[in-house]
Order: sequence, then structure tokens, then C-alpha cells
Amino acid sequence: MISKIKKILNKKNKSKIICLTSYSKNISEAIDPYSDIILVGDSLGSVLYNYSTTRKVTLDQMIEHSKSARLGIKNSLMVVDMPYRTYRNKKIALKNAKRILKETKCDAVKLEGGSLIISVIDHLIKNKIPVMGHLGILPQSVKGKFKFKGKKNSERNKIFNDAKLLEKIGVFSIVLECVESTLAKQISKKLKIPTIGIGSSKFCDGQILVIDDLIGLNETKVRFVKKFGQIKKNISNAAKNFSKEVKNKKYPSKIYSY
Repeated sequence: MISKIKKILNKKNKSKIICLTSYSKNISEAIDPYSDIILVGDSLGSVLYNYSTTRKVTLDQMIEHSKSARLGIKNSLMVVDMPYRTYRNKKIALKNAKRILKETKCDAVKLEGGSLIISVIDHLIKNKIPVMGHLGILPQSVKGKFKFKGKKNSERNKIFNDAKLLEKIGVFSIVLECVESTLAKQISKKLKIPTIGIGSSKFCDGQILVIDDLIGLNETKVRFVKKFGQIKKNISNAAKNFSKEVKNKKYPSKIYSY
């Protein structure tokens, strides 16, 4: 049987990779048939807890949400973000990565950064921990406003070289977040492993969106977010109709009662 990671690698230059986030069983069940990768992202900090930064997300939070998300996944590759400061050195990173894999039954972990954490990622991979990379905007490192990456030559060279470095040590794919389009295209063409874009053009090998943004549950107004649904309106309408029927004594009728 071909491993899930091997299947992702085999999609390079053949078909686009679909990646979505999930933080719970029900969402996982809904998106699993249409996803190649389901990421339990530390974006849950802003999406579910209204944190101003993903730095506030704890390892325990990631694990509990991942355990729930896992229950709804049958086919997709499951990746879990390692939160801020859980991989600040090789020893701590390996301990926490092993805990994540053991308790959540996920397939891989994702770490933000390139050359600065290369020894940590290398240590994880050598200890049989599958790793997805993440370059461009690094939310765990951002202070202030998010700005796209790759405008300056020095920045372009850094991201490009980091991508090659990550591939060399064995990550199986790399998320490119808000990387300038021509740079994202250049990296995607150069690497033999897949790139997963978010705000980084159609030239990446796959795309990822935060599920709450995609279904219209968030009010986020970010350039790269396209809403493919209006779930918040549907929820509001359902609550409105429920309230109306209860107040008018229409619900629960006899068929809904014992």
C-alpha cells in the first residue's frame, strides 16, 4: 500500500493538492472526501479563541482539537501544527512531536521557518517524524501587520534558499504563505516536493484555506480569502426559524415528541 505521504509526493506536476484546516470531527467528516491534506492549524487561536496571535496557542489545545479532528478523517493526510515555542530546541521538539503523533494519531507535523530551525527539523526527520515546512509569512513570528513576502531581492533569496534547504533535509512539502507570485512559481518549479500555497498564486502545487474562511463562518477580509459558502447566514436562519417555531408553539409537534 502506498503511504499517504507518498501519494502527496506523487501528485507533483500531475494534479493539484487540496488542503483545508479542521479543528473538529464534524468538519473533518464534511471535507475529508474532497481533501488530500487536512491541517489542524494553530490558526484555531484566532478562529476559535479570538487570540490576537497564534503565539498564545498551547500544545494541549492543539492536541485536544486534533484528537477530535482525527475522528472524522478516513482518507486525507493529517498534519498538525507545532505551536510556538514547542520546538525551540532539538530535545524539546522531538519530545513534543512524539507526543503529538502518539496522542492525535496524525501523519505529520508542520513547523514554521527555514535556516534558523533547520537543525531541529533535521533532527525530527532523522527520528522518523514526517515534517511539512512553512515559509513566507510565519504567523508565530509576526509582530504587527501581515505583509506579503518576496518583494526585496534579499527576502526572495532567503525564501528560495530556505525552500531548497528544507527539501534537502527531507520535508515532504512546504506551505508558502503570502509569497510573491513569481517567487512562488520559481520555487514550485525548482523543487521536487510539492508546494502548498495560501495567497501565493495558482502556480503552487496545491492550495490551502482556513475552513472557517472558506465556508463564510469568519468575517475575515483578507485578499487571498474567497468565500465558497455562507454558512454563518444558514446558521442564523436556522436559529431564527427555531426561535419562531418554539415561540409559536409549533415545535416540538407530536412527531418530534415521545
